[in-house]
Amino acid sequence: MNSYVIGLDLGTTSAKSVIFNLDGQVEAEQEEGYSLEHPQVGYAEQDPLLIEAAALKAMKDSIDKAQISKEQILTVGISTAMHSLICMNEAGDPLSPSIIWADARSSAEAVSLKELHPDLYIRTGTPLHPMAPLSKLVWMKNCNYEPRKLASFFVSIKEFLIYRWFGEKVVDYSIAAATGLFNIQSHSWDEEALKLASIEEKHLFTPVSPTYRLEGLDPEKAAGAGLSPETPFVIGASDGPLANLGIGAIHPGETAITIGTSGAIRQFSSKPMLDEKQEIFSYSFTEDLWITGGPSNNGGLVLGWLQQLWENEDQEISVEQLSEMASTVEPGANNLLFLPYLNGERAPFWNAEAKASFIGLTPAHKKEHMTRAAMEGVHFSILHIASALERLGNQHEKIYASGGFARSPFWVQMLSDIFNKPIQIPHSHQSSAWGAAWLALYSTGHVERLEDIKASIPMDEEYVPNSENHEKYRELFSIYEDVSASLQGYFTRLHNLT
Repeated sequence: MNSYVIGLDLGTTSAKSVIFNLDGQVEAEQEEGYSLEHPQVGYAEQDPLLIEAAALKAMKDSIDKAQISKEQILTVGISTAMHSLICMNEAGDPLSPSIIWADARSSAEAVSLKELHPDLYIRTGTPLHPMAPLSKLVWMKNCNYEPRKLASFFVSIKEFLIYRWFGEKVVDYSIAAATGLFNIQSHSWDEEALKLASIEEKHLFTPVSPTYRLEGLDPEKAAGAGLSPETPFVIGASDGPLANLGIGAIHPGETAITIGTSGAIRQFSSKPMLDEKQEIFSYSFTEDLWITGGPSNNGGLVLGWLQQLWENEDQEISVEQLSEMASTVEPGANNLLFLPYLNGERAPFWNAEAKASFIGLTPAHKKEHMTRAAMEGVHFSILHIASALERLGNQHEKIYASGGFARSPFWVQMLSDIFNKPIQIPHSHQSSAWGAAWLALYSTGHVERLEDIKASIPMDEEYVPNSENHEKYRELFSIYEDVSASLQGYFTRLHNLT
Protein backbone atom coordinates (compact mmCIF):
# COMPACT_ATOMS: atom_id res chain seq x y z
CA MET A 1 0.00 0.00 0.00
CA ASN A 2 1.42 3.38 -1.02
CA SER A 3 2.15 5.96 1.66
CA TYR A 4 1.64 9.72 1.56
CA VAL A 5 2.34 12.85 3.58
CA ILE A 6 0.27 16.02 4.03
CA GLY A 7 1.65 19.53 4.03
CA LEU A 8 -0.89 21.81 5.71
CA ASP A 9 -0.19 25.42 4.72
CA LEU A 10 -2.17 28.13 6.52
CA GLY A 11 -1.75 31.35 4.56
CA THR A 12 -3.18 34.84 4.72
CA THR A 13 -6.35 34.05 2.78
CA SER A 14 -6.67 30.26 2.66
CA ALA A 15 -5.78 26.89 4.13
CA LYS A 16 -4.18 24.47 1.69
CA SER A 17 -3.84 20.75 2.25
CA VAL A 18 -1.43 19.20 -0.21
CA ILE A 19 -0.95 15.43 -0.36
CA PHE A 20 2.46 14.37 -1.69
CA ASN A 21 3.94 11.00 -2.47
CA LEU A 22 7.44 10.45 -1.11
CA ASP A 23 9.03 11.66 -4.36
CA GLY A 24 7.48 15.11 -4.02
CA GLN A 25 4.75 14.61 -6.61
CA VAL A 26 1.40 16.17 -5.72
CA GLU A 27 -1.34 13.55 -5.48
CA ALA A 28 -4.12 15.96 -4.53
CA GLU A 29 -4.60 19.39 -3.06
CA GLN A 30 -7.52 21.30 -1.61
CA GLU A 31 -7.76 24.99 -0.79
CA GLU A 32 -10.35 26.51 1.54
CA GLY A 33 -10.57 30.28 1.73
CA TYR A 34 -11.42 32.54 4.64
CA SER A 35 -12.16 36.21 4.79
CA LEU A 36 -9.94 39.08 5.87
CA GLU A 37 -11.86 41.80 7.67
CA HIS A 38 -11.03 45.51 7.87
CA PRO A 39 -13.50 46.87 10.46
CA GLN A 40 -11.58 50.16 10.55
CA VAL A 41 -8.85 51.71 8.44
CA GLY A 42 -5.57 49.99 9.32
CA TYR A 43 -7.19 46.94 10.88
CA ALA A 44 -6.65 43.43 9.45
CA GLU A 45 -8.46 40.65 11.32
CA GLN A 46 -9.66 37.10 10.82
CA ASP A 47 -11.89 34.67 12.69
CA PRO A 48 -9.66 31.91 14.18
CA LEU A 49 -12.55 29.43 14.26
CA LEU A 50 -13.18 29.89 10.54
CA ILE A 51 -9.51 29.20 9.90
CA GLU A 52 -9.71 26.04 12.00
CA ALA A 53 -12.77 24.85 10.10
CA ALA A 54 -11.06 25.59 6.77
CA ALA A 55 -7.93 23.66 7.81
CA LEU A 56 -9.87 20.58 8.85
CA LYS A 57 -12.06 20.64 5.74
CA ALA A 58 -9.07 21.13 3.44
CA MET A 59 -7.39 18.01 4.86
CA LYS A 60 -10.52 15.89 4.65
CA ASP A 61 -11.38 16.97 1.11
CA SER A 62 -7.82 16.47 -0.12
CA ILE A 63 -7.84 12.89 1.20
CA ASP A 64 -11.19 12.28 -0.47
CA LYS A 65 -9.92 13.79 -3.72
CA ALA A 66 -6.82 11.57 -3.65
CA GLN A 67 -9.05 8.54 -3.04
CA ILE A 68 -6.77 7.17 -0.36
CA SER A 69 -7.42 5.91 3.15
CA LYS A 70 -6.46 7.74 6.33
CA GLU A 71 -4.14 4.84 7.17
CA GLN A 72 -1.99 5.75 4.15
CA ILE A 73 -1.13 9.16 5.64
CA LEU A 74 2.23 8.81 7.39
CA THR A 75 2.31 12.25 8.98
CA VAL A 76 1.23 15.89 8.64
CA GLY A 77 3.57 18.91 8.67
CA ILE A 78 2.33 22.42 9.39
CA SER A 79 3.30 25.70 7.72
CA THR A 80 1.74 29.01 8.77
CA ALA A 81 2.03 32.69 7.99
CA MET A 82 3.86 34.74 10.62
CA HIS A 83 2.93 37.58 12.98
CA SER A 84 -0.66 36.65 13.90
CA LEU A 85 -1.84 37.35 17.45
CA ILE A 86 -4.90 35.92 19.25
CA CYS A 87 -6.00 36.51 22.82
CA MET A 88 -7.07 33.06 24.09
CA ASN A 89 -8.47 31.71 27.35
CA GLU A 90 -7.47 28.53 29.17
CA ALA A 91 -10.22 26.55 27.46
CA GLY A 92 -8.82 27.37 24.03
CA ASP A 93 -11.56 29.83 23.10
CA PRO A 94 -10.56 32.90 21.09
CA LEU A 95 -11.30 36.13 22.92
CA SER A 96 -10.17 38.28 20.02
CA PRO A 97 -9.89 37.98 16.27
CA SER A 98 -6.58 36.86 14.83
CA ILE A 99 -4.79 40.17 14.25
CA ILE A 100 -2.52 39.48 11.27
CA TRP A 101 0.70 40.87 9.79
CA ALA A 102 -1.13 43.48 7.68
CA ASP A 103 -2.69 45.17 10.72
CA ALA A 104 -1.24 48.66 11.19
CA ARG A 105 -3.04 49.93 14.29
CA SER A 106 0.13 49.67 16.42
CA SER A 107 2.15 51.97 14.14
CA ALA A 108 2.78 54.57 16.85
CA GLU A 109 3.91 51.89 19.30
CA ALA A 110 6.29 50.42 16.71
CA VAL A 111 7.86 53.82 16.04
CA SER A 112 8.32 54.41 19.76
CA LEU A 113 9.89 50.98 20.31
CA LYS A 114 12.30 51.55 17.41
CA GLU A 115 13.38 54.92 18.76
CA LEU A 116 13.69 53.98 22.43
CA HIS A 117 14.78 50.32 22.26
CA PRO A 118 16.87 49.74 19.09
CA ASP A 119 18.80 46.95 20.85
CA LEU A 120 15.65 44.81 20.75
CA TYR A 121 16.15 44.25 17.03
CA ILE A 122 19.69 42.92 17.50
CA ARG A 123 18.47 40.38 20.06
CA THR A 124 15.22 39.33 18.42
CA GLY A 125 15.96 39.74 14.69
CA THR A 126 12.44 41.14 14.24
CA PRO A 127 12.17 44.63 12.76
CA LEU A 128 10.20 46.95 15.04
CA HIS A 129 7.06 47.31 12.94
CA PRO A 130 3.28 47.05 13.55
CA MET A 131 3.29 43.57 12.02
CA ALA A 132 5.07 42.20 15.12
CA PRO A 133 2.99 40.83 18.03
CA LEU A 134 5.23 42.84 20.40
CA SER A 135 3.90 46.09 18.92
CA LYS A 136 0.36 44.72 18.97
CA LEU A 137 0.63 43.78 22.65
CA VAL A 138 1.90 47.24 23.56
CA TRP A 139 -1.01 48.75 21.60
CA MET A 140 -3.44 46.50 23.47
CA LYS A 141 -1.98 47.67 26.78
CA ASN A 142 -2.08 51.35 25.80
CA CYS A 143 -5.72 51.28 24.68
CA ASN A 144 -7.02 48.93 27.40
CA TYR A 145 -8.05 46.32 24.84
CA GLU A 146 -10.67 44.23 26.65
CA PRO A 147 -9.69 40.78 25.25
CA ARG A 148 -6.14 41.31 26.54
CA LYS A 149 -7.42 41.77 30.10
CA LEU A 150 -9.31 38.46 29.95
CA ALA A 151 -6.70 36.37 28.14
CA SER A 152 -4.71 33.53 29.64
CA PHE A 153 -2.43 33.25 26.58
CA PHE A 154 -1.30 35.30 23.59
CA VAL A 155 -0.79 32.97 20.64
CA SER A 156 -0.39 32.70 16.88
CA ILE A 157 -2.90 30.88 14.70
CA LYS A 158 -0.64 27.79 14.71
CA GLU A 159 -0.45 27.68 18.51
CA PHE A 160 -4.21 28.22 18.69
CA LEU A 161 -4.86 25.16 16.51
CA ILE A 162 -2.26 22.96 18.19
CA TYR A 163 -3.68 23.75 21.62
CA ARG A 164 -7.21 22.92 20.46
CA TRP A 165 -6.14 19.79 18.56
CA PHE A 166 -3.51 18.32 20.89
CA GLY A 167 -3.77 20.24 24.17
CA GLU A 168 -0.08 21.19 23.97
CA LYS A 169 1.41 24.61 24.76
CA VAL A 170 4.26 24.71 22.23
CA VAL A 171 5.45 27.06 19.48
CA ASP A 172 8.15 26.45 16.87
CA TYR A 173 11.26 28.64 16.83
CA SER A 174 10.44 30.54 13.64
CA ILE A 175 6.91 31.51 14.69
CA ALA A 176 8.26 32.52 18.11
CA ALA A 177 11.06 34.52 16.47
CA ALA A 178 8.56 36.49 14.38
CA THR A 179 6.87 37.88 17.51
CA GLY A 180 9.62 40.33 18.48
CA LEU A 181 9.55 38.68 21.93
CA PHE A 182 12.10 35.91 21.27
CA ASN A 183 15.88 36.01 21.67
CA ILE A 184 17.28 34.35 18.54
CA GLN A 185 20.67 33.73 20.17
CA SER A 186 19.46 31.91 23.29
CA HIS A 187 16.25 30.49 21.72
CA SER A 188 14.23 31.71 24.68
CA TRP A 189 11.75 34.49 25.42
CA ASP A 190 13.48 37.86 25.81
CA GLU A 191 13.04 39.35 29.30
CA GLU A 192 13.13 43.00 28.23
CA ALA A 193 10.62 42.43 25.43
CA LEU A 194 8.25 40.71 27.86
CA LYS A 195 8.50 43.67 30.24
CA LEU A 196 7.76 46.12 27.44
CA ALA A 197 4.70 44.06 26.50
CA SER A 198 3.71 43.78 30.19
CA ILE A 199 3.36 40.01 30.00
CA GLU A 200 5.11 37.01 31.55
CA GLU A 201 6.41 33.73 30.14
CA LYS A 202 3.32 31.99 31.50
CA HIS A 203 1.29 33.90 28.91
CA LEU A 204 3.32 32.38 26.08
CA PHE A 205 3.94 28.83 24.91
CA THR A 206 7.19 26.86 25.11
CA PRO A 207 9.52 27.30 22.09
CA VAL A 208 10.50 23.99 20.43
CA SER A 209 12.42 22.74 17.40
CA PRO A 210 10.53 22.53 14.07
CA THR A 211 10.87 18.74 14.24
CA TYR A 212 8.76 18.55 17.42
CA ARG A 213 6.16 15.76 17.14
CA LEU A 214 2.52 16.15 18.14
CA GLU A 215 0.56 13.00 18.93
CA GLY A 216 -2.91 12.20 20.21
CA LEU A 217 -5.08 14.25 17.85
CA ASP A 218 -8.47 15.02 19.40
CA PRO A 219 -10.91 12.40 18.00
CA GLU A 220 -13.49 15.02 17.00
CA LYS A 221 -10.85 17.05 15.14
CA ALA A 222 -9.48 13.85 13.58
CA ALA A 223 -12.92 13.01 12.21
CA GLY A 224 -13.25 16.53 10.81
CA ALA A 225 -9.87 16.18 9.08
CA GLY A 226 -10.52 12.65 7.79
CA LEU A 227 -7.49 11.41 9.76
CA SER A 228 -6.84 8.79 12.38
CA PRO A 229 -6.31 10.17 15.93
CA GLU A 230 -3.00 8.26 15.84
CA THR A 231 -1.66 10.23 12.84
CA PRO A 232 1.44 12.10 14.04
CA PHE A 233 1.75 15.79 13.25
CA VAL A 234 5.03 17.73 13.20
CA ILE A 235 4.94 21.34 14.34
CA GLY A 236 6.94 22.61 11.36
CA ALA A 237 7.73 26.30 10.96
CA SER A 238 6.61 29.51 9.35
CA ASP A 239 5.93 29.58 5.64
CA GLY A 240 9.16 31.45 4.82
CA PRO A 241 11.83 28.93 5.82
CA LEU A 242 9.62 26.07 4.70
CA ALA A 243 9.32 27.64 1.25
CA ASN A 244 13.13 27.70 1.10
CA LEU A 245 13.32 24.08 2.18
CA GLY A 246 10.52 23.01 -0.18
CA ILE A 247 12.14 24.70 -3.17
CA GLY A 248 15.68 23.50 -2.41
CA ALA A 249 17.23 26.87 -1.45
CA ILE A 250 19.17 25.45 1.45
CA HIS A 251 22.86 26.22 1.00
CA PRO A 252 24.78 29.55 1.01
CA GLY A 253 24.19 31.48 -2.21
CA GLU A 254 20.83 29.81 -2.81
CA THR A 255 18.01 32.35 -2.66
CA ALA A 256 14.26 31.80 -2.59
CA ILE A 257 11.83 34.40 -3.86
CA THR A 258 8.14 33.95 -3.13
CA ILE A 259 5.43 36.22 -4.49
CA GLY A 260 1.85 35.53 -3.58
CA THR A 261 -0.43 38.18 -2.08
CA SER A 262 2.72 39.69 -0.61
CA GLY A 263 6.34 38.87 -1.45
CA ALA A 264 9.60 37.86 0.18
CA ILE A 265 13.23 36.98 -0.50
CA ARG A 266 15.14 34.70 1.88
CA GLN A 267 18.33 32.70 2.49
CA PHE A 268 19.37 30.27 5.18
CA SER A 269 22.43 31.28 7.20
CA SER A 270 24.54 29.66 9.92
CA LYS A 271 24.25 32.74 12.15
CA PRO A 272 21.93 35.75 12.52
CA MET A 273 22.74 38.48 9.98
CA LEU A 274 21.80 41.86 11.42
CA ASP A 275 23.08 45.41 11.69
CA GLU A 276 21.99 48.82 12.94
CA LYS A 277 20.16 49.70 9.69
CA GLN A 278 17.39 47.25 10.62
CA GLU A 279 16.48 46.59 6.99
CA ILE A 280 15.91 42.83 7.08
CA PHE A 281 14.78 40.06 9.45
CA SER A 282 16.76 37.13 10.81
CA TYR A 283 14.57 34.45 12.43
CA SER A 284 15.54 31.20 14.11
CA PHE A 285 14.65 28.00 12.24
CA THR A 286 16.58 25.31 14.12
CA GLU A 287 19.20 25.57 16.87
CA ASP A 288 21.91 26.21 14.25
CA LEU A 289 20.07 27.64 11.23
CA TRP A 290 18.51 31.06 10.75
CA ILE A 291 16.38 32.38 7.91
CA THR A 292 17.44 35.84 6.78
CA GLY A 293 15.55 38.04 4.37
CA GLY A 294 12.84 40.58 3.96
CA PRO A 295 9.13 40.71 3.14
CA SER A 296 7.26 43.09 0.88
CA ASN A 297 3.64 43.91 1.64
CA ASN A 298 2.91 44.22 -2.04
CA GLY A 299 3.02 41.28 -4.44
CA GLY A 300 0.03 39.82 -6.18
CA LEU A 301 -2.27 42.32 -4.49
CA VAL A 302 -0.84 44.90 -6.92
CA LEU A 303 -2.25 42.85 -9.78
CA GLY A 304 -5.54 42.58 -7.91
CA TRP A 305 -5.62 46.38 -7.71
CA LEU A 306 -4.92 46.63 -11.44
CA GLN A 307 -7.72 44.15 -12.19
CA GLN A 308 -10.19 46.30 -10.27
CA LEU A 309 -8.82 49.44 -11.89
CA TRP A 310 -9.11 48.24 -15.48
CA GLU A 311 -12.22 46.06 -15.35
CA ASN A 312 -15.53 47.35 -16.65
CA GLU A 313 -19.15 46.31 -16.19
CA ASP A 314 -19.04 43.89 -19.11
CA GLN A 315 -15.72 42.14 -18.53
CA GLU A 316 -13.37 41.17 -15.75
CA ILE A 317 -9.64 41.33 -16.39
CA SER A 318 -7.64 38.15 -15.72
CA VAL A 319 -4.00 38.01 -14.65
CA GLU A 320 -3.23 36.46 -18.03
CA GLN A 321 -4.80 39.46 -19.75
CA LEU A 322 -2.76 41.82 -17.60
CA SER A 323 0.42 39.98 -18.62
CA GLU A 324 -0.61 40.12 -22.27
CA MET A 325 -1.34 43.83 -21.96
CA ALA A 326 2.05 44.52 -20.31
CA SER A 327 3.92 42.44 -22.90
CA THR A 328 2.91 44.83 -25.68
CA VAL A 329 5.32 47.52 -24.42
CA GLU A 330 9.08 47.48 -24.02
CA PRO A 331 10.85 46.77 -20.71
CA GLY A 332 10.90 49.90 -18.60
CA ALA A 333 7.38 50.91 -19.73
CA ASN A 334 8.65 53.97 -21.57
CA ASN A 335 10.62 55.14 -18.51
CA LEU A 336 7.70 54.83 -16.11
CA LEU A 337 8.38 53.67 -12.55
CA PHE A 338 5.93 52.39 -9.96
CA LEU A 339 6.61 52.26 -6.23
CA PRO A 340 4.26 49.40 -5.25
CA TYR A 341 3.53 50.48 -1.66
CA LEU A 342 -0.26 50.14 -1.86
CA ASN A 343 -0.38 48.52 1.58
CA GLY A 344 2.52 50.38 3.20
CA GLU A 345 5.85 48.59 3.09
CA ARG A 346 7.99 46.39 5.22
CA ALA A 347 11.54 45.68 4.03
CA PRO A 348 13.76 47.56 3.58
CA PHE A 349 12.03 50.69 4.99
CA TRP A 350 9.55 49.20 7.47
CA ASN A 351 7.25 52.15 6.88
CA ALA A 352 3.57 51.30 7.40
CA GLU A 353 2.71 54.79 6.08
CA ALA A 354 4.40 54.36 2.68
CA LYS A 355 2.20 55.06 -0.35
CA ALA A 356 2.21 53.75 -3.91
CA SER A 357 3.38 56.16 -6.61
CA PHE A 358 3.85 56.36 -10.36
CA ILE A 359 7.03 58.25 -11.22
CA GLY A 360 7.46 59.76 -14.68
CA LEU A 361 3.84 59.57 -15.83
CA THR A 362 3.11 61.44 -19.08
CA PRO A 363 0.17 61.71 -21.52
CA ALA A 364 1.98 59.16 -23.70
CA HIS A 365 1.56 56.41 -21.10
CA LYS A 366 -1.39 54.06 -21.55
CA LYS A 367 -2.91 51.26 -19.50
CA GLU A 368 -0.33 48.81 -20.81
CA HIS A 369 2.57 51.01 -19.68
CA MET A 370 1.08 51.45 -16.21
CA THR A 371 0.44 47.70 -15.97
CA ARG A 372 3.99 46.81 -16.94
CA ALA A 373 5.46 49.45 -14.63
CA ALA A 374 3.40 48.05 -11.74
CA MET A 375 4.59 44.49 -12.40
CA GLU A 376 8.19 45.70 -12.68
CA GLY A 377 7.77 47.69 -9.47
CA VAL A 378 6.89 44.55 -7.51
CA HIS A 379 10.16 42.96 -8.68
CA PHE A 380 12.15 46.13 -8.01
CA SER A 381 10.92 46.02 -4.41
CA ILE A 382 12.29 42.46 -4.11
CA LEU A 383 15.61 43.52 -5.71
CA HIS A 384 15.75 46.38 -3.21
CA ILE A 385 15.64 43.88 -0.34
CA ALA A 386 18.18 41.66 -2.16
CA SER A 387 20.60 44.59 -2.18
CA ALA A 388 20.31 44.89 1.61
CA LEU A 389 21.06 41.16 1.95
CA GLU A 390 24.15 41.53 -0.24
CA ARG A 391 25.39 44.33 2.01
CA LEU A 392 25.24 41.88 4.95
CA GLY A 393 27.18 39.23 3.05
CA ASN A 394 24.55 37.15 1.28
CA GLN A 395 25.08 36.38 -2.40
CA HIS A 396 22.38 35.41 -4.88
CA GLU A 397 24.18 32.79 -6.93
CA LYS A 398 21.14 30.62 -7.60
CA ILE A 399 17.54 31.84 -7.45
CA TYR A 400 14.50 29.64 -6.90
CA ALA A 401 11.04 31.15 -7.25
CA SER A 402 7.62 30.06 -6.04
CA GLY A 403 4.18 31.44 -5.27
CA GLY A 404 1.29 32.46 -7.47
CA PHE A 405 3.45 34.68 -9.69
CA ALA A 406 5.44 31.61 -10.82
CA ARG A 407 2.41 30.58 -12.90
CA SER A 408 3.03 33.59 -15.17
CA PRO A 409 5.97 32.93 -17.56
CA PHE A 410 5.96 36.62 -18.49
CA TRP A 411 6.35 37.78 -14.89
CA VAL A 412 9.04 35.16 -14.11
CA GLN A 413 11.05 36.15 -17.19
CA MET A 414 10.84 39.75 -16.00
CA LEU A 415 12.32 38.68 -12.65
CA SER A 416 15.19 36.90 -14.42
CA ASP A 417 15.90 40.01 -16.50
CA ILE A 418 15.79 42.34 -13.48
CA PHE A 419 18.11 40.17 -11.34
CA ASN A 420 20.23 39.11 -14.35
CA LYS A 421 20.17 35.55 -12.98
CA PRO A 422 18.62 32.26 -14.14
CA ILE A 423 15.41 31.47 -12.25
CA GLN A 424 14.55 27.91 -11.22
CA ILE A 425 10.84 27.07 -10.90
CA PRO A 426 9.52 23.93 -9.17
CA HIS A 427 6.80 21.93 -10.89
CA SER A 428 4.56 22.38 -7.85
CA HIS A 429 3.93 25.90 -6.58
CA GLN A 430 3.25 24.57 -3.08
CA SER A 431 6.80 24.89 -1.79
CA SER A 432 5.87 25.79 1.79
CA ALA A 433 3.58 22.76 1.95
CA TRP A 434 6.30 20.45 0.57
CA GLY A 435 8.82 21.91 3.03
CA ALA A 436 6.41 21.21 5.89
CA ALA A 437 5.74 17.70 4.58
CA TRP A 438 9.45 16.90 4.19
CA LEU A 439 10.22 18.20 7.67
CA ALA A 440 7.49 15.90 8.99
CA LEU A 441 8.98 12.93 7.11
CA TYR A 442 12.41 13.78 8.55
CA SER A 443 11.07 14.10 12.11
CA THR A 444 9.21 10.79 11.91
CA GLY A 445 12.22 8.91 10.50
CA HIS A 446 11.01 8.38 6.92
CA VAL A 447 13.91 10.34 5.39
CA GLU A 448 17.47 10.66 6.68
CA ARG A 449 18.44 14.30 6.07
CA LEU A 450 16.72 17.61 5.43
CA GLU A 451 19.18 18.26 2.57
CA ASP A 452 18.00 15.15 0.72
CA ILE A 453 14.87 17.05 -0.31
CA LYS A 454 16.85 18.43 -3.28
CA ALA A 455 16.49 15.07 -5.01
CA SER A 456 12.72 15.10 -4.46
CA ILE A 457 11.72 18.45 -5.93
CA PRO A 458 10.36 18.07 -9.48
CA MET A 459 11.54 21.16 -11.39
CA ASP A 460 10.20 22.88 -14.50
CA GLU A 461 12.19 24.80 -17.10
CA GLU A 462 14.80 27.40 -16.23
CA TYR A 463 14.31 31.07 -17.18
CA VAL A 464 17.47 32.74 -18.55
CA PRO A 465 18.00 36.53 -18.40
CA ASN A 466 18.03 38.82 -21.41
CA SER A 467 21.12 41.02 -21.02
CA GLU A 468 19.69 43.91 -23.04
CA ASN A 469 16.57 44.01 -20.88
CA HIS A 470 18.70 43.82 -17.76
CA GLU A 471 20.73 46.86 -18.76
CA LYS A 472 17.52 48.91 -19.03
CA TYR A 473 16.32 47.60 -15.69
CA ARG A 474 19.68 48.32 -14.05
CA GLU A 475 19.41 51.98 -15.01
CA LEU A 476 15.81 52.25 -13.85
CA PHE A 477 16.49 50.49 -10.56
CA SER A 478 19.14 53.07 -9.67
CA ILE A 479 16.45 55.74 -9.97
CA TYR A 480 13.94 53.53 -8.11
CA GLU A 481 16.31 53.26 -5.12
CA ASP A 482 16.92 56.99 -4.93
CA VAL A 483 13.28 58.02 -5.38
CA SER A 484 11.88 55.48 -2.92
CA ALA A 485 14.36 56.54 -0.23
CA SER A 486 13.72 60.25 -0.75
CA LEU A 487 9.93 59.91 -0.54
CA GLN A 488 9.71 58.06 2.78
CA GLY A 489 9.49 61.26 4.84
CA TYR A 490 6.80 62.67 2.56
CA PHE A 491 4.72 59.53 3.03
CA THR A 492 4.67 60.20 6.78
CA ARG A 493 3.70 63.83 6.23
CA LEU A 494 0.83 62.76 3.97
CA HIS A 495 -0.32 60.22 6.53
CA ASN A 496 -0.38 62.88 9.26
CA LEU A 497 -2.51 65.35 7.30
CA THR A 498 -5.95 65.88 8.82
